[in-house]
Amino acid sequence: MNQGHRFAAPGPDVYRYPLLIRHLLQSAMDNRSTNEIVGTDGRRHGYAELDRRIGRLGAVLTDLGVRPGDTIAVMDWDSHRYLEAYFAIPMLGAVLQMVNVRLSPEQIVFTLQDSGATLLLFHSDFAPLVADLKGRLPLIDRWIVMHDGAGVGATSADAEYEALLAAEAELHPFEDFDENALATTFHTTGTTGLPKRVAFSHRQLVLHTLAIMSAFSMRPERQRLTTADVYMPLTPMFHVHAWGLPYVATLMGVKQVYPGRYIPDRLIALQRQEDVTFSHGVPTILQMLLGALGDARPSRPWKMIVGGSALAQPLHDAAAAHDIHAFAGYGMSETAPVVTLARLDSDDPDEERGRARLAGQPIPLVQVRVVDTEMQDSAEGELVVRAPWLTAGYGTDEAASADLWRGGWLHTQDVARICDRGDVEIRDRLKDVIKTGGEWVSSTQIEELVMQYPDVAAAAVVGVPDARWGERPILFVVASGHHPTLAAMHAHLSLHVDRGAISRYALPDRLIMLDDLPRTSVGKIDKKALRNMLA
Repeated sequence: MNQGHRFAAPGPDVYRYPLLIRHLLQSAMDNRSTNEIVGTDGRRHGYAELDRRIGRLGAVLTDLGVRPGDTIAVMDWDSHRYLEAYFAIPMLGAVLQMVNVRLSPEQIVFTLQDSGATLLLFHSDFAPLVADLKGRLPLIDRWIVMHDGAGVGATSADAEYEALLAAEAELHPFEDFDENALATTFHTTGTTGLPKRVAFSHRQLVLHTLAIMSAFSMRPERQRLTTADVYMPLTPMFHVHAWGLPYVATLMGVKQVYPGRYIPDRLIALQRQEDVTFSHGVPTILQMLLGALGDARPSRPWKMIVGGSALAQPLHDAAAAHDIHAFAGYGMSETAPVVTLARLDSDDPDEERGRARLAGQPIPLVQVRVVDTEMQDSAEGELVVRAPWLTAGYGTDEAASADLWRGGWLHTQDVARICDRGDVEIRDRLKDVIKTGGEWVSSTQIEELVMQYPDVAAAAVVGVPDARWGERPILFVVASGHHPTLAAMHAHLSLHVDRGAISRYALPDRLIMLDDLPRTSVGKIDKKALRNMLA
């Protein structure tokens, strides 16, 4: 036997490098970035001060009795404090619970109870809500209020965030532990049933961070995040780690701008003051920004990942006209979230324009398949995924967890197909596909075509039961000018029927005009609410 390739067992001094969030921060510190963190209260500080503030927060929480395995909840807007919590809480071995502040009070109580949170950091904007909920949350025994310089009135808090940090002389000596320890938890925001808890480990979040960063390095300059960019999140930090970008931005040492609550004019003002060049958000946010810009443009070209809902062609084109380079990304709460990003490397402008709207190609370490109900590969069917950072399940809900991972792949519940160049195209949600006349009709495809009509600002399509056809599509429209008629919509859509883009069964039976479309807590169109409206 050849003995030449044998190695001795690692010695006692070999460092077994665990993949921990603290190592992301350490790498950022070692690179000694000279860029700033711009906070919501007007503060500006460098990365060395970010490190000190994280160390002080760790010491404060330890003094308050936080121990490894405890869950600490945060209710805040997109702030420098949230960034500090992204690091300090998991680095203690505790679990960061990101509270969706747009849920109903009853749902917020449920998520806090379900996570087992014992300490709450909350923005003063939520002080009245916290006062109402306090008696219903017996597990929480510490309440810390935060604010953005305007001061706070009487609250039920035990202490104030900045005062605690200022009084803390020591920096917590963060240590290593098992990389599979839980780091974060939050709840999905579907339109049916109670929110479901998902959780992610240090190892998962480190790998997710590295994969996103490497994916950007593989994109052309107009999609790339570099150390010369200025980053501002426009996805709530309580929603799926703000798509993981705060971890990426910190690891890279880029300048970061935290906007607080999303007020369109303030977002545009911050972009101009700080020369923001990289953001991410749902289509609704992009529409808000375009409305606030009017005929103007940002101070510099602005790269923006758009996800959560389809990036419609008219919205993409309107953004491009304003020097905003929008391109799609795809993921979900269960995937941490990023699994694909659009890739714009074509020499054909028309092809590139179309590819920018697709979910894109898998980022490194992600595998995707499109399968039928028997888990056999299919040209069009459900998208299933594998990656080393996907949630293992829904807390203690064993049935839902088993269904999520049926067949050893995570089921997205999205209907998709994979194009010739490897781009994933999301066709619809399984629950939103309209089964009519023996065919499957994509509600999102109809919506996108309706959005190309000049007087349409927003559109949604849902299926309703029909005795003859199984289901029939109903169209909801928010007008931007004259109210379109059903006949006008049929004439517009029939052009696409004639060229074979959609079936004749896709022509809607009814048109309902609304002042606005109902949306979920993270800005997606709430189709359950539309179905209830019809019922």
